Amino acid sequence: MSDELRSAELLAMLGPADFVRLAETYGGRRLYVPASGDDTALAKDLGAPVAQKLARRYSGSYIRVPLARELRARQYRENGASNGEIAGRLGITETGVDKLFRRMPDKPVKGSHDPRQADLFSSN
Repeated sequence: MSDELRSAELLAMLGPADFVRLAETYGGRRLYVPASGDDTALAKDLGAPVAQKLARRYSGSYIRVPLARELRARQYRENGASNGEIAGRLGITETGVDKLFRRMPDKPVKGSHDPRQADLFSSN
């Protein structure tokens, strides 16, 4: 299975937030998915519901966990992270982050999805 197909399948199965946590925790590695058990390292790292979803699909086998840099960069930017912070979290340079965003069709706006931030242009 190609990395793009695996990413799409994992994203659809887990949802964006859990997929990003999977990539942050295990990205770039082969991951053994145990058949079951809430006391596994996978369940401790990602939570039992995520471990159970992975076990239903990949039980007893290894998967290659994608780095998902573009999706992660998008989420970090939407949450207000700077290019320097994003670079550190992705393990790439700030120039690499610039290139990632230049290639994106719908570039995220910094802080666009953080409900804690006040809207500077609202008329409240």
